[in-house]
Amino acid sequence: MKATLKVHFETLGCRLNQDESEGAARAFCNAGFVTDMESCTARSLPDSSVALAVINTCTVTGKAEQKARRIIRLVLDKCPAAVVIVTGCYAELEGNAITQICPERICILPGQKKSVLKDIALAMAAGSASGTDGRLSLAKIDSIIKASSSEKKDAFVLYTPVFEKHSRASIKIQDGCNNSCTFCRIHLARGTSVSLDAQTVLERIKTMEDTGVREAVFTGVNLSQYAGDFNGTKLSFGSLLELLLKETSSIKFRVSSFYPQHITPALCSILSSDRVQPSFHLSIQSGSDRILNLMSRPYDRDSVLKAVELLRKAKNNPFISCDIIAGFPSETGEDFALTQSLCSAAQFSWIHAFPFSARPGTKAYSMKPQIPERIKGERVKWLFEKAVEGKTAYISSFKGKILPAIVENSRSLRLSSPSAANFVRVNAVTENFLHVECLVPSKGFIPAPGTEVNVRIDSVLEDSIRSGREVECSGTLVL
Repeated sequence: MKATLKVHFETLGCRLNQDESEGAARAFCNAGFVTDMESCTARSLPDSSVALAVINTCTVTGKAEQKARRIIRLVLDKCPAAVVIVTGCYAELEGNAITQICPERICILPGQKKSVLKDIALAMAAGSASGTDGRLSLAKIDSIIKASSSEKKDAFVLYTPVFEKHSRASIKIQDGCNNSCTFCRIHLARGTSVSLDAQTVLERIKTMEDTGVREAVFTGVNLSQYAGDFNGTKLSFGSLLELLLKETSSIKFRVSSFYPQHITPALCSILSSDRVQPSFHLSIQSGSDRILNLMSRPYDRDSVLKAVELLRKAKNNPFISCDIIAGFPSETGEDFALTQSLCSAAQFSWIHAFPFSARPGTKAYSMKPQIPERIKGERVKWLFEKAVEGKTAYISSFKGKILPAIVENSRSLRLSSPSAANFVRVNAVTENFLHVECLVPSKGFIPAPGTEVNVRIDSVLEDSIRSGREVECSGTLVL
């Protein structure tokens, strides 16, 4: 009896990459192969049953690319019999450099051709059906990729209603970006904006709802640019959400990221629905209008404050996070002070702070003057402390309250005291995006991943917040 081959996935970067990897994994599962989405570590044992490894990369910063190279080398070591396909945004822009890491085992699949993974899965299945074990050589995989070079690829073909690694489902509805922000490579890697037609979005959401999915996260590069066809007209994101709320009955929706100038009273009227989760992310980058102009961002600081105000009117105490780049070329102390004052005025629940990373091919790459790394570090540190302060205060405002949540995972835990009973640690994400840890007796009710539960927020775990752990507060499962 032939052993079933394994396909290993490593995913770096954004929620969109995670969504695409889940869709690709489903294609290989449907073709009859075992998929593994647990990340390799230095302690992982080598696994010769892995016939193919897929690494979905990110190019948003230099550190993201450095991490990708480290993961590529690790996978080459831990999956010694596998052909390694490197795809994603980094592969789209720097494929030749990546290949040089190990030319005899690495195959580059440009990010915009990621849908070819489905063709590769079908080719492996055909080989298995003809009597081989389904393994494909590097040359064969490369030929499949090259054969698709002249075809227009469907950016939305990698789709699954059932998720292997993530208990909270997501749906890709948009890809690419029509903006040309001076610091960003993503529009170079993913191309111009494209949208999944609204009828297909509706069909996929209904399938998720019918299979018991409780929450769907919308993903895309720039959801603000959604313009999907519906009966001959173009729907905005707000109109799409309104349609989905009307045509479904119970599934809830989470918005992953939005530009502040698109947060309008009309959109917030739709977001006020009880089936839209009260957590939002705003793509901001700076509180200085001068820096925003240099970045070619299509809004100003007043737009940010107005967006925050509108979201708080639409939802009761929502979680609002943002992105900030510290140390953009020519950013003065006065510019950063404006960012500081914006963060204080907006009272964000979390700030994703990044030091400016000069990306080849962007206008900001050669802008002068560049800010010293020391100053970037100081500014990122201030933003991080502000983020911790904001999240701590936000979680504290919910202490003692019971919130609906979706279970992410359950893990066995033995407490340090010899006399303590065995417990299971249940991690869940609340409707307002709090990552809560509940300790449940191992002989009691253990909810499965994806289950909707109620949790009481007990305490803030500030050390966990600071260390970047997957939980940030402790709670009690309320049955």
